[in-house]
Amino acid sequence: MDYSIEYYSDAVAEEILALPDTLAARYLVLARRIMAVGPNLGPPHTDAFGDGLFELRLKGQEGIARLFFCALVGRRVMILHSFIKKTQKTPQREIEIARKRMKEVRHANS
Repeated sequence: MDYSIEYYSDAVAEEILALPDTLAARYLVLARRIMAVGPNLGPPHTDAFGDGLFELRLKGQEGIARLFFCALVGRRVMILHSFIKKTQKTPQREIEIARKRMKEVRHANS
């Protein structure tokens, strides 16, 4: 596997592990695909939010979840934030959390 997946914090990893079963299963499938071919899975699995921020789209029987991530040097993918989606549009607050964390990660890795 060419890419590695890292988590912004233990709390982010725990949130993902706590997802409902079908969403967690979908995450595992897509995470394996990211590790094999890279983070650009394209629609309907990933979407770009600009400036290097992307979302991983999870859909399952229990609902919809989104995970924000960015790519780092060295074939590393950093999962920044996750949430259960309850509205049609992604809430701005969730995007802001991910953007703030992405800036922190990039600053720490530069």
